[in-house]
Amino acid sequence: MIAPKSLQWRLSLSLGLGIALVWAVAAAVTAQNLRHQMDEVFDSELAETGQRLLPLAVRDIIGRDSDDSASQSVATMREHDEHFTYVVRNAEGQTLLRSHRADPAIFPPFSGMGFSDTPTHRLYSDAALQGTITITVAEPQTRRRAVAREVLVGLARPLALIVPLSLIGVWAVVRLSTTSLRRFRSEIERRGAGDLTAVPAGDLPSEIQPVAQAVNQLLERLRRALEAERSFAANSAHELRTPVAAALAQAQRLIIETTDAAVRKRARDIEVALRRLSGLSEKLMQLARAEGGRLHGAEPVDTGTILRMIVDELGANVGGAGRVELALPDAPVLARIDPDAFAILTRNLIENALKHGSQTEPVRVTLSMDGLLRVTNAGPAVPQDLLARLLNPFERGHARAQGAGLGLAIAKAIATGTGSSLELISPMEGREDGFEARLRIGRLA
Repeated sequence: MIAPKSLQWRLSLSLGLGIALVWAVAAAVTAQNLRHQMDEVFDSELAETGQRLLPLAVRDIIGRDSDDSASQSVATMREHDEHFTYVVRNAEGQTLLRSHRADPAIFPPFSGMGFSDTPTHRLYSDAALQGTITITVAEPQTRRRAVAREVLVGLARPLALIVPLSLIGVWAVVRLSTTSLRRFRSEIERRGAGDLTAVPAGDLPSEIQPVAQAVNQLLERLRRALEAERSFAANSAHELRTPVAAALAQAQRLIIETTDAAVRKRARDIEVALRRLSGLSEKLMQLARAEGGRLHGAEPVDTGTILRMIVDELGANVGGAGRVELALPDAPVLARIDPDAFAILTRNLIENALKHGSQTEPVRVTLSMDGLLRVTNAGPAVPQDLLARLLNPFERGHARAQGAGLGLAIAKAIATGTGSSLELISPMEGREDGFEARLRIGRLA
């Protein structure tokens, strides 16, 4: 038998089966005691019947004519169930008197006073007049077994109801007792990179308190480690912006002032490298913010308006004019999300599509009323084993375009922090190529 993994079910089954076993043993012992007591009652009744009948039979036999020695049967006044039958015999074993349904074949010869058993009957024998007249009373064994069976059935019927009720009661008590454990589990499940606060554990049983303390200590260490990592990334990216901007300005000035073609080419290479470094520092700051929490807005915002602003900005600044097709619903799509966080998320998705998608087909951005954002672009299909890895930081796959591999990781971090879900699909539905980023915006108002 495979034990259930749930502690609640383990306790319920073990306690329930234990109670059922105790009830069964108690019923078996009770039935055995009752049967013993019933045998004593039946024997007493059997003996009393014989002792009462014997004087009457003696008087009847003595009052007969001396020459009347034939066996007589006592007639019954009306039909009834005869639990006892009897025979009265003389010293020679000749039957003098018997009940009207007595079968002489079931009565063995008189061998002494007291109880005896045959395969079919329980017998009681007694004697009078110095053993010259004897009586033997017989009771069918089937009667005793039938009464014992009725007693057992009477005990089993309540058990058939009590045992299931006991199992249900044990399960209910165990479930009620483990409420704090389930609440503790739910609190742990809600913890993530954006929430590493201590889990309330005041109502937990004393046996679980050390576990709760260990979990909270682990969460605290994780929080400090993540905060240090995010702080380092954000501060480093912020500190890089000024020297990178100064170096970029010097490279651009050198391009303008120099007349040497070789120097100008090197200066342009330096400019490209510095722009990549500037973009990387910007992405690192976005990633630090995305993983640092505070992504929910105090009031619902219209995500469609933010999307339109991002598309217009990308068309003007990133060379995406005419390459992005935006489809918005007529009514506002409201969500409790920080506007800047949503702008960063959608900007990274659209930039990723513009950078890695086909240059001959537009990027299509569609937002539905139920909060489903789809960003699709044409291009070679992405292998399935690579799709999941694209959400990891610095994972670029087989892309030829320049980039740090942080855009989708930033989008994923913001989606997770806002209760949204981000799914990557390739190829697009109904096509053999293309790429689609599907975002289900969480916490719609």
